[in-house]
Order: sequence, then C-alpha cells, then structure tokens
Amino acid sequence: MLEMKVFRENSKAIFDDLKKRNMPDDSAKSVIQMDQKWRELIDEGNKLRSQRNSISRSIGELKKEGKDGGSLLDEMGQIKKRLNENESETKNALILREEARMKVPNILDDDVQTGIGEEGNQELTIHGPKKKSKKAKSHQNIMEIIEGADLKRAANISGRRFYFLTGDLARLEMALINYAIDVLCEKRYSLTIPPFMMNKEAYEGVVDLNDFEEVMYKIEDHDLYLIATSEHPMTSRFKNEIIEIKDEPLRYAGISTNFRREVGAHGMSDRGIWRVHQFAKVEQVIICKPKDSRKFHDELVANAIHIFKGLEIPFRVVDICTGDIGTVAARKFDLEAWMPASQQWKEVVSASNCRSYQSVRLNMRYRTPEGTEFPHTLNATAIATTRALASILENHQQADGSVAIPKVLQKWMGNQELIQAK
Repeated sequence: MLEMKVFRENSKAIFDDLKKRNMPDDSAKSVIQMDQKWRELIDEGNKLRSQRNSISRSIGELKKEGKDGGSLLDEMGQIKKRLNENESETKNALILREEARMKVPNILDDDVQTGIGEEGNQELTIHGPKKKSKKAKSHQNIMEIIEGADLKRAANISGRRFYFLTGDLARLEMALINYAIDVLCEKRYSLTIPPFMMNKEAYEGVVDLNDFEEVMYKIEDHDLYLIATSEHPMTSRFKNEIIEIKDEPLRYAGISTNFRREVGAHGMSDRGIWRVHQFAKVEQVIICKPKDSRKFHDELVANAIHIFKGLEIPFRVVDICTGDIGTVAARKFDLEAWMPASQQWKEVVSASNCRSYQSVRLNMRYRTPEGTEFPHTLNATAIATTRALASILENHQQADGSVAIPKVLQKWMGNQELIQAK
C-alpha cells in the first residue's frame, strides 16, 4: 500500500492516478477522512490524559491537606469514561483507515500507457519469426501424439485442469527448470525453495486479496493458503524486518509448485496444460534501493528475453496499460509467445516493478545513513513450465508429429534431439 505521507502531502497524485486508471476514489477519500479523525482523536486523548494527570495531582495534594476532593473525583470519573471511549474510537478509526488504505492501488509510473483492458497494451519488440502454417497442431494434440501427458486420468482423481506429465515431456519440464536455474545462478541470483503455504496476514502484504483471493486455494480450518507463485513467500520473507542492502540488491531465484483455482471460462487455446490449477515455476525476485528499481526492472525483463531466445520460441515484449496492470504494480512488461495453432500471442512472462507498495504493506525496511526506508520490490517469471512446454511443442513440432528439443535443453535430456511420436 501507499505510505501515509503520500495521502497527507501529495493526495493529488493519488486522485490523478485513480482518474488515469478509471477507478473510483471512495477508498482514497476514506483514508484521508479517517486519518484526520484518527489524528484528532489522538490529540483529544493526549489532552484527556494530561487533564487526568493534573487532577490526580490536585486530589493528592488535597488529601495531604486533609481536604475533600469530591468534586475533582467526579471530574476524574468523567474524564476516565471519555478516555475509555476515546481509546476505542481511536482504535476503530485506525482500523477503518488501514482497511481503506489497503484498497487504494499503487501509483503508476508516468510512462504507463492509458488503455482499456489488454487491447490497450503496446507491443515494444518482436523476437524470432512467427510460424503461420495452417497445419500446425495444438499443444494438446501433440501431447497425445508423443504420449507426454495424461489429462483424463488426472481429471478422474483430481478434477479438470490437472495432469500427469509422463516420459520425455516430464523430463523436458525438469530440463526447463534446470536451464532457468543455471541462467539465474550465473547472474548471482540466490536459489531459494520457499514454503508452499502462507498465512493471510503475510499474503495481504504482497497482493490485494480482494482481487486475488478467488484464484487461491484456502486450507480449511487453517489460516493458510497454497501459494500462487514463489514471488509471494520470497517477498513476504522479510515481513516486519529491517534488512541490509549494500551496493548490490537482494536477488532471488525461487522454485516452487504453484496452485491457482483459475476461476472463469476460458477459450479453446487455454486447454491442455496452458491454464491449469497446478504448475511449476522459476521466479525472479529483486529487493533494491528505490533509486535503482527502474534499472533492475530492465534486468528482470532482459533475463526473461535471454531465456526465451535460448528456447528458440517467437515472442514479443508488451508494455502493459492502465486497464490491464492490476493494483500492485507501478509498471509491468509481459513476454508473449507466439502459438501457431491458434495464431495468437499468449503470455508466458510477467515482470513487475511494485516500488514500495509491497514493502509498506509488509513493514519491511532497509537501513540508510539517515535511518530506515522502504525498499522497492520487483518480480518476474523466468519459466512457468507448463506454458513454456506448450510453446515448445507448438513451435518445435515436426511434420511427423515429433518435437525438436531446443539445443539449450538437450544436455539435461541425455543429448536427445527429438521427442519421438509414438
């Protein structure tokens, strides 16, 4: 969420941003109103406590002199009653202020394009030639030909949008994970396997649960959610801490199995293993000084470009507009792979600069010569395996139904060059 000093000192920036997003400003107004009320109540409470202490001293002096302090005792009773009411009202005003503050989105970067939905996103660059063959098979058809997945039996025991990966396709997934890990570790990212569950308080530090909770799996009778991406526990890791950031930022490569309910109807091209409830992912996370976050956002995108160029998959880089960016990111870029069967660009990477929005929610700070400051947090996909696998199957399919294995992955496949049709 945004720091309170922004609401107090630069509320115009918040209201201008909400107008740019075409969003209502009720929550922002509530924050300002409740903050004013909270501060007035604190001021009243301080005055009441001062009066209580003064009367208490006067009563003590009267008692020493053997005098009756009856009228002062009555006044003390009234002050104590109002002080109890004040403390309750102060607590409630703060709760209402913070609830409203959690609903106010991040302030967007000035360079974010205004647009409605994904149609307003702007294509920046294209990498690799698009295949336009009308005979291109979908990745789900290819999986059947190579016997690489079993969706039917997975549905029997787990429900729709679950899968068994088998044989060479399962091995190819492990190759993708190892490839992404190698790339990031060479770039000094610290390999991390996080917990696969988080409590609600920690989750509220990294996402807007009003938007995100419907796609998450809640563990019944426990204050725990299955994670939707390793970015969430890796960023929440430093909740309520003062961390050290020296010359270099904190860089992490997270490996996790992720779980999403994926509520809603989706198109034919989302079938197979494209949009599923469980998938593996290697994620990039950077925590840095505010002055450096734009530079490190570019680094995350460059890493993703490097990885997908190595997979020899046609893709483009897209600048996400105001109507598609969500509430947490201040700037976001996506990589979209070309899918020959549907003749569509489809998202395989999302890279976000969240600035201090998450660190404020988490109360995570870093040391500075002047004291402490909220760091900026950034995240980006390195590899989401099921989408990368689908992209490889469609873009590297051969006429006989086999699939060419990208050269960068072959060393993890025993130098195998093809996944044969069965």
